[in-house]
Amino acid sequence: MNDYITTMRRLIGHETLLTVGCGAIIEDQEGRILLQRKENPDIWGIPGGIMEIGETFEETVKREVFEETNLRIQQFALFGIYSGKNGFAQYANGDKVFSVQIIFHVSAYEGLIQTNEEAVQLEFLTKTQIPSNVNPHQAPFILDWIQGVKTPVIR
Repeated sequence: MNDYITTMRRLIGHETLLTVGCGAIIEDQEGRILLQRKENPDIWGIPGGIMEIGETFEETVKREVFEETNLRIQQFALFGIYSGKNGFAQYANGDKVFSVQIIFHVSAYEGLIQTNEEAVQLEFLTKTQIPSNVNPHQAPFILDWIQGVKTPVIR
């Protein structure tokens, strides 16, 4: 957990915290999307995470993708900005969060994918291989990718 969230949790307890998250729809040359499986809970989603104080969107998505996949993204463009009901989550410990998501489409990267404590499995999957246990907070932008959205979405 980053220092900002830790500090805010000390101040507000479990009340709803507003965060900004950045994620990446990483597509390989065969048109497959990179999804990561987290162990607890057992869900699939795209790489990404919470912006730290002073970071830009670009810095956040590059850092998070590298931390979670070992890939260095090189070419990317805005895929969409997502807000609304799907941005709310309440965790098992009682913490509540509402997150605005800035999602990028990545078309060029380097490195070899590597799992870690955040992602126990990383797979490039076709549109028809998307598992049913997708992170519900990420489902809207994964569904937009499946449907072939090409212009930035703002919701």
